[in-house]
Amino acid sequence: MTGSKVSDKPRRVHWPTRFTELAASASTPWIQRFYEAGTVAADTALADVPMVALDLETTGLEPQHNAIVSIGLVPFSLDRIRVSGARYWVVRPRRELDLKSILIHRITHEELESAPRFSAVLPELLEALSGRVVVVHYRHIERPFLDQVCRRWTGAGLEFPLIDTMLLEGWAVRRNRSLAQRLGDRLGVRRRPSLRLAACRQRYHLPTYTAHHAMTDALATAELFQAQVAHYFRPDLRVDRMWM
Repeated sequence: MTGSKVSDKPRRVHWPTRFTELAASASTPWIQRFYEAGTVAADTALADVPMVALDLETTGLEPQHNAIVSIGLVPFSLDRIRVSGARYWVVRPRRELDLKSILIHRITHEELESAPRFSAVLPELLEALSGRVVVVHYRHIERPFLDQVCRRWTGAGLEFPLIDTMLLEGWAVRRNRSLAQRLGDRLGVRRRPSLRLAACRQRYHLPTYTAHHAMTDALATAELFQAQVAHYFRPDLRVDRMWM
């Protein structure tokens, strides 16, 4: 076990100060309330941090050109997952889904026709995230997409602290490279372990879930983070050693 700082040089922010700055310039009442709720102090131990696992299903990987089609979140802490507080929304994108997206996410045109626009669920989403540190698997989706769609609907972006389980797993894999892997590197045979959510969970003997459902993937991310901390970190580790 270790308290080592985990980083591939992501942006580091003092989030309590940043939230104070953002609250002063918020463009809408519900975004202002989100920032005014603040976040935990930077030196808070992981064991004392209220967290929420978040997953978005999108029509692609580019926030400027693709859309959110569903949102799932699960509040949790290191020792408990609060399934009763879980939330799930299907949201209607500006453009009709193509067949490939329907096959991946299993969300049909009929479901989307009756689904609300993102702007309708934004206040409730912000309330569910308020005061919590967000945990995701691959940080280049959730925060960039929410920032972009908030800019579209409110004229201002959205910022919040997050922890990335994919980043943590990449660190763990590098730390635990076996002798066979090192020999393979010397012989020029490279097989990088997968950092996909399901593959990461297998390394901790967590159950297999169906992928590409926002609610299920959020739950899977919460369980993965709990397992990662149990294996590699102390519960008294400062949250600012992980968040970004």
